[in-house]
Amino acid sequence: MRNTFAALALGVALATPATALADQMVDASLIPDGTYTVKVDHVVDPQHMVIVMQNSVKTTVEANRPTMDFTKLHPNDNVKMSLGKGKVLVYLAQ
Repeated sequence: MRNTFAALALGVALATPATALADQMVDASLIPDGTYTVKVDHVVDPQHMVIVMQNSVKTTVEANRPTMDFTKLHPNDNVKMSLGKGKVLVYLAQ
């Protein structure tokens, strides 16, 4: 009984930081440049949207060009995008 309680307490202690990190926003400029498949959390305005990456990291990204428009995207849409210096260079809704 004592070992079960200790194992349960350890499991809760280790799981708590992971769930807390899932809700925190990360600065998009800290994400390495590259191509990612993400899920749209919500569109803030035509130039900004909040995304959730495959590793549950949540961030707000900005369009690289003023002609880029995110308003056609909806929550839970899957999007393949290329990021450069925290900005969306190009994206494709899947």
